[in-house]
Amino acid sequence: MSLTLTQFNKFSQAQAIAHLLTCCTSSKWAEQFADARPFADIPALLASSDKIWNDVQVKESDLLEALEGHPQIGNVATLKEKYRNTADSAAHEQSGANDAEDQVLEDLAKGNQAYLDKFGFIFIVFATGKSAEQMLELLLARLPNDRDTELVNAATEQNKITRLRLNKLFGQEV
Repeated sequence: MSLTLTQFNKFSQAQAIAHLLTCCTSSKWAEQFADARPFADIPALLASSDKIWNDVQVKESDLLEALEGHPQIGNVATLKEKYRNTADSAAHEQSGANDAEDQVLEDLAKGNQAYLDKFGFIFIVFATGKSAEQMLELLLARLPNDRDTELVNAATEQNKITRLRLNKLFGQEV
C-alpha cells in the first residue's frame, strides 16, 4: 500500500508508528520519527529519518532491535516466522539470493553463522541489486573486522534499507 504524505502527516501516533515499523523495527526510531511530523515533502521526510537514525544508532540496543527485523541473508523463511511486517520487503530486497547455486547458499549460511557467533548480531547488507555471490563476498570481507567497526557498518546498511523502504511506502521510484 502506498501512502501519501498528507495521509501520513494526519495519522495518529500509533498509526504512524505501525507503518514506520514496516521500514525499520527500531521502536525508538519509529517513535521519534512519528513525533517529527508533519513533513513538507519526501526529501524532508528522508532527511529527518537520517538525522533520527544517526542519533538513535549511537545506542547499540536500538541498532540491535532494528537488526532483529531482518533475516539472515538468504534465509527469508526465518523472517516470515519472526517479523511478518517486514517479510515482504526482505524477500524482495534479497531476491538476488533466490537463484544462487547451492554452494553459494551453503557458504552464505556458514558465513552468516560465523558472523553471528563473532559479533552477536546478524550480517546485514543493502541487498537490493546484489547477487548472492556479491553478498557472500561482502560478508567475507567484513568478517575480519572488529565489533565496533561492524556496528557502524550495520547501522549504515540499516539506514540504506530504511530509506529504500520509506521510498516504497510513499510510492517513490527507487
